[in-house]
Amino acid sequence: MNNMINLNTVYFRSPRIVARKTGDEYVLVPVSDTIADMRSVYTLNVTAAFIWDNLDGIRTVRDIISEVEGEFDVDGKTALNDVLAFFSEMKQYLIIAE
Repeated sequence: MNNMINLNTVYFRSPRIVARKTGDEYVLVPVSDTIADMRSVYTLNVTAAFIWDNLDGIRTVRDIISEVEGEFDVDGKTALNDVLAFFSEMKQYLIIAE
């Protein structure tokens, strides 16, 4: 699953997702035709919320992995696994796009 993520790819947030920050977490709500789909709400933990904040359409996946390493003081393998898991899931549910 993770091998489908290219580390040089730049992703951006889907315009069909509304994000609301509550403390250190985000709640993501898919919206279609200006109506929120409350059955498909996603809650991001602290790490995922940090990745979401860095998902700016400029940084590559590799850049975001480096940011996670520094922010959470984790080794490269842990950061890589966390970021790839996040991107794989977000791509699967069309929350992000290339």
